[in-house]
Amino acid sequence: MDHRNLISLTVRHSVLGAFIFCVMASILVAGAQAEDAYRLPPKVIVDMLDAPPTPSVSIDPSGQMMLIIDRQNMPSIEDMAQPMLRLAGYRINPKTNGPFTTTFNTGLTLKRISDGMEFGIDLPDNAKIGTPSWSPDGKRFVFTITTERGIELWVGTSQTMRAHKLTEPRLNAAGGGGFRGGGATYRWMPDSRNLICRFIPRMREEPPTRSPIPVGPVIEENRGRVSPVRTYQDLLTDPHDEALFDYYMTSELFMVDVIAGTKRLFGEAAVYTSFDPSPDGSVVRVTRIVHPYSYRVTARSFPSVVEIWDTQGQVIHHLVDLPLRDTTPIGGVPTGLRSIQWRPQENTATLLWVEALDEGNPRNKVSHRDKLMMLDAPFKAEPVEVARTEHRFTGLTWFEKSDDCLISEYDRDKRWTRTWRRNLDLPDSKPRLVWDRSVQDRYGDPGRPVMMTNRAGKRVAILRNGNMYLSGNGSSPQGDRPFLDRMNLLTLVKDRMWQSKEGTYERVVDILPGVNRIVTSFETPNDPPNYFLHEMTIGQSRQLTNFTDPTPELRGIHKELVTYQRDDGVTLSATLYLPADYEEGQRLPLIVWAYPREFNDAATAGQISGSPYRFTRVRGLSHLFFLTQGYAIMDAATMPVIGDPETMNDTFLDQIVASAQAAIDKAVEMGVADRDRVGVGGHSYGAFMTANLLANCDLFKAGIARSGAYNRTLTPFGFQSERRTLWEAPMSYFRISPFMHADKINEPILLIHGELDNNSGTFPLQSRRMYHALKGHGATVRLVMLPYESHGYRARESVMHVQAEMIDWFDTHVKNGTTERYSPE
Repeated sequence: MDHRNLISLTVRHSVLGAFIFCVMASILVAGAQAEDAYRLPPKVIVDMLDAPPTPSVSIDPSGQMMLIIDRQNMPSIEDMAQPMLRLAGYRINPKTNGPFTTTFNTGLTLKRISDGMEFGIDLPDNAKIGTPSWSPDGKRFVFTITTERGIELWVGTSQTMRAHKLTEPRLNAAGGGGFRGGGATYRWMPDSRNLICRFIPRMREEPPTRSPIPVGPVIEENRGRVSPVRTYQDLLTDPHDEALFDYYMTSELFMVDVIAGTKRLFGEAAVYTSFDPSPDGSVVRVTRIVHPYSYRVTARSFPSVVEIWDTQGQVIHHLVDLPLRDTTPIGGVPTGLRSIQWRPQENTATLLWVEALDEGNPRNKVSHRDKLMMLDAPFKAEPVEVARTEHRFTGLTWFEKSDDCLISEYDRDKRWTRTWRRNLDLPDSKPRLVWDRSVQDRYGDPGRPVMMTNRAGKRVAILRNGNMYLSGNGSSPQGDRPFLDRMNLLTLVKDRMWQSKEGTYERVVDILPGVNRIVTSFETPNDPPNYFLHEMTIGQSRQLTNFTDPTPELRGIHKELVTYQRDDGVTLSATLYLPADYEEGQRLPLIVWAYPREFNDAATAGQISGSPYRFTRVRGLSHLFFLTQGYAIMDAATMPVIGDPETMNDTFLDQIVASAQAAIDKAVEMGVADRDRVGVGGHSYGAFMTANLLANCDLFKAGIARSGAYNRTLTPFGFQSERRTLWEAPMSYFRISPFMHADKINEPILLIHGELDNNSGTFPLQSRRMYHALKGHGATVRLVMLPYESHGYRARESVMHVQAEMIDWFDTHVKNGTTERYSPE
C-alpha cells in the first residue's frame, strides 16, 4: 500500500474511533459525580470582586450633557436560575418577554458638561435599567426598566433633569433590543419626539403547551443542496419550539409620542426583526421573519420580508423576499440583498444595499465580488448600480453634509483591506484610494473616522472644512499611544492634532461641536479611567468625572511590557506582572496566559499591541487575581500562528510550543520565574491551546482550560480561522485535536465549562468528553461544570467558585507541586 494512503487510512480510522469513543462515553458513566457547594477564594479576592464597577458614560449628540450610568456588579445564581427559553439563537425570559438578561444598570445621573453640575435621576428602588438611548437632538433619552410583570419604557429630559414612565410593562424585547440603546425593541424617529416600539400583542392568549404525546417524528430532509453550517446552539428542535418562537417573538408596532405620552398602532402582529426610519422621517424600512423556519440555523438566517412603509403603517413598496439562508458557504455571504441601509444625510430617503457577484462563495474566481445598489424614493424606478468592489464589501461610511462616502473592501486571501473615497451620485467618477493595507498591520493603522449622530439620528463621519478626523490606537514598538489626526479629503494629507502623552494612556471618546473640544478617557497604572474635556484652542483641560480606584489592593504591582524572540526569529511580547510585595531576586511560580492568533507574515505577527500604562483592572474571571497569591504572570503572551490562511494550522502545534518556550525563557532570563514551576491557562481558543501545549510539550507543571473545544471533528466545517473542512484536511483536524492525544497529557489539567455555553464552537459536550478521555487514561484531571452559565461566567457564586478552583489548582500543582510528572502506563 502507498505510504500516503496508509497515513490517510490511519487518520480516518482514528477519527472514526474518536466518534465511537464519544458515543460510548455518553452511554457509560465513568465514576461517580457529586454536586458540591459553591466555594469562596481568599478574602482579598472576595473583597475585590465585590467592589462596585466603574460607571459607564454616554454623551448626548449635541455635546451638552453626559449620562453617568451606574452598573450592577454580578448577578446571583438565583438570578441566573430564572426561566429561560432557548429558541433559534435567542435566549428569552418568558416572565418578562425580554432577553435572558441578568445584569442591569442600577442608576442614572445627568452631568452638564459646561459647568460640571450633576443631577441624579429619581427612579424606583432597585430598578433594573437598560442602556439609555438619546434622541437625535440630544434633549431626551429613553430606557427600559425590567419588572416582575414585564418591561416598561421610560423617558428622561435634559431640561427637567427628570424621568418618568411612558408605557406599562408590555414592551416586547425578546429579540434582544431595549438593553443596548434600543435595537430591535424601539427606534427614534428623526423628529426626536416619536418612537417606533415593539409591544406584546394586545389580545395574546396563554403560551402554547407541549403535549406529552408526540404527534409524530421530527423529520429533516435534504435533496442535493450543499448546506454547510457552523455548530450553532439554542436552535429550534420541533414544532412546539416553533410555536413558542412565534408566541414570544410576535409583536405589534406602535408609534409612541414621548411628549404627549400617547401611542397609536403602527403595524399589525408579526415577527419583526428591525424597523429603521428614513432620514427625512417620511417612510420606515421594516423587516419581518416568515415561515418556513429551520432547525439547522438561527433566526438571523430565517426567511424574511423587507418592506417600505409610510408613517401610517401602510406598505408602499415591497423591497425583497429573502429566502432561508442555510446554504451560505462557510466564510461567505448570502446571495441576494444584504447590508440594506438608508443613505444617512438629513432630508433624504434613499436605500442602498449590496449584492454578491460571486454567488457569495469566496472560493469562486471573479473580477468583482460585490456590487452596491441604490434606489431613491418613491421607490418606483429600477435600482441603480453605483459601485463595484474587487474584493468583499465590508463597510460604507458617509460624511455629514456631503455626497462623498468611504467604501471598504477586504481581500480574504491576503487579509488586506482597501478604502476608497466615492461620490455615489456620480457613478462614472473615478474612485480615489484612501487606504491600502494589511488588516494585521497595527503600526500602520490610520485609525477610524470619528462619528457623530446627525439630526436624523444616523451615524455619519465628522467633516469640517474639508477635513475628516481619525482616532486610532497608535500602536508602536513601545506600546499604544492613542491619537487624533485630521485628514484633508482633497490632498489626503494628515496632521496630528493630539496624542496621548508618554507614560499615560488616554484615548478620544468624542469630538464636541466646534471640533477643537474633545472628550477623552485618561488613565495610568495607578489612576483609574476618568473623563476629561480638552479645549484645544486655548490649551485648557478639565476633569469631568472622578471615579475612584475599585481595587486599591492591587496598586503597587509591577507591570512591564516585555519583548523577546521565538527560535524562528519572530518577535513576541507579553505584559509581565509581579506582585506588589515582590522583592528583587525572587523566583516566583509563573503563569503563562494566552490566546493564539493567526497572521500571514512574521512582520505583522511581531508587532506590539497594548500599553503598559493602562490602569490594571481586575474583575470577574480575571487570572490577574493570582497576583495576590504570589505568582508572576506573563499575560497576553503572544502565540502567533503564521502562514498561508489555507494551511497555517498544519504547523499550529510547533508554533505555539515555540512561543510558550520563548515566554518562559524570557521570564527565567529576567530572574523573576522558576522554570520548574510554570502553569498555563486560557479561555475558549486559549483553552484549546492549553490542552494542546500539555499534550505536545513538557514545559508546564499544570494547566487551566476554561470553556474550550478539544475535539475538532465535532466542528467539522471549520473553526476559528480554519477554512478547510474535516473531509478536506482530516490529518490536520486529527493532529490539532487534543482529545485525540489525551494519552499524551501527563500534567494535571483543570477543565471548567458553563453548562449552557451557546458559543458555536464550544459545546459543553467538549469538556465532558475531554474529561472522560483523560480519566480513561489515568490522568490527573478535574472537571467543573457551572450551572446556568454560558461561554463566560456571570453569577457571583460561579465567579467566586472559579477563582477558588483556579487558585487551589495552581497552588497544588504549580506553586507547591513536585517536579515529577505522571507517565501513563
